[in-house]
Amino acid sequence: MKLKGGKRDSSEGSEGAKGKMTLPLALVALISAFGSSFQYGYNVSVINSPAPYMQDFYNRTYLDRTGMPMDSSFQTLLWSLTVSMFPLGGLFGSLMVWPMVNNCGRKGTLLINNLFSIAAAILMGTSELAKTFEVIILSRVVMGIFAGLASNVVPMFLGEMSPKNLRGAIGVVPQLFITIGILAAQILGLNNILGNAEGWPVLLGLTGIPSLIQLLTLPFFPESPRYLLIQKGNEEQARRALQRLRGWEDVDDEIQEMYQEDRSEKEEGQFSVLSLFTFRGLRWQLISIIIMMAGQQLSGVNGVFYYADRIFESAGVQSSSIQYVTVSIGAINVVMTLLAVFIVESLGRRILLLAGFLLCSASCAILTLALNLQTTVSWMSYLSIVCVIAYIIGHAIGPSPIPAVMITEMFLQSSRPAAFMVGGSVHWLSNFTVGLVFLYMEAGLGPYSFLIFCAICIATMLYIFFVVPETKNKTFMEINRIMAKRNKVEVQESKE
Repeated sequence: MKLKGGKRDSSEGSEGAKGKMTLPLALVALISAFGSSFQYGYNVSVINSPAPYMQDFYNRTYLDRTGMPMDSSFQTLLWSLTVSMFPLGGLFGSLMVWPMVNNCGRKGTLLINNLFSIAAAILMGTSELAKTFEVIILSRVVMGIFAGLASNVVPMFLGEMSPKNLRGAIGVVPQLFITIGILAAQILGLNNILGNAEGWPVLLGLTGIPSLIQLLTLPFFPESPRYLLIQKGNEEQARRALQRLRGWEDVDDEIQEMYQEDRSEKEEGQFSVLSLFTFRGLRWQLISIIIMMAGQQLSGVNGVFYYADRIFESAGVQSSSIQYVTVSIGAINVVMTLLAVFIVESLGRRILLLAGFLLCSASCAILTLALNLQTTVSWMSYLSIVCVIAYIIGHAIGPSPIPAVMITEMFLQSSRPAAFMVGGSVHWLSNFTVGLVFLYMEAGLGPYSFLIFCAICIATMLYIFFVVPETKNKTFMEINRIMAKRNKVEVQESKE
């Protein structure tokens, strides 16, 4: 194999030298996260504020068609469909990850995915004019498919592009944009902005704009170099992409590392989801991502957000001010995730996961106590507010952003798409389950529901403590060797 390209300064270090944040790398991270991850966050929370106005529109439309007002149980059914179709679509989107990223590439999949979002945005934005609420429910499924693909493909795309010393920080960027999306929807959804009878169709339709921006700008950036070299066998294109992303000519070390990864995987070929489940050499990686992805959602983050309004109300916050308190919680979420971007490379992944789950479990336990005592002890309602904020801080530094980074790092090129498909499916199924079950849990157990979340946080934390290795600053092959020992298998590394 002939190597070429100009040389870097030897002080840069030899193997896979430390990469620096270049403008093309920063821009591709921002464009893919803004065009895709931002919208996932936006659509998670966009229907919360205008819910009463949208339900009123459902009612009016039904009355115009049938001459009879809508039955309240039918209205409840329609609204729960509107809410739950999004995570269900997310599950369908996750199931499309493996075939799409292998056939269309990482960048190609993100570009195609924008068509789902733009179509859904147009349908939702014109639903009131068209006097049809069915298209809103349909569009929520389509937006879910978009989010299911985006939530898996963006971390994979950015993880494969990043140098190993920046992989964690860049891997947290998609989660940062999810929290910014949630905050943007909360701000735009304020009653005096778009969360009102006239503004809600615009609020729902705005989601198409980031997709349009991504569709126009992302084609100017390179595809994942690992995809080009290992899956497409095109060293020339991979080399050019790396040179552009790294900002220097000599990318031989990274090209060599990719060839090494390619050789070690030649025997297995491309993994399907079925072969991933039956292959002994990836057993612990697979169990780890299933537990981390399930723990992320089943730890009750949606329950805490759902309960937050009532906790603030019982603490004496005026109902007209609650929406501003919700926005401030969204802002805390953004700030803490931004902090995670800066500390993930110095502290490592494990410590953030362990600290995050510990803080979440402690918050859930104390919150249960505070909610039970708040009628008898006056200051308990303030303690419950502190618990909600502590929980959100804990989740934002570890459980929210890190699992997707770990999927990128624990799997090699041939198994990564199937691993994201499994992790994504677990994420969306768990999300859907919490949405479905939480109302019944709350009705049956009241504040004690949070003890279940507490137990899940502790169980996930213990698993991470005993099984999941630190992946900070390691190449994909080094991580693969660590996991091979745990799986009791040999890593194939034939010499050239």
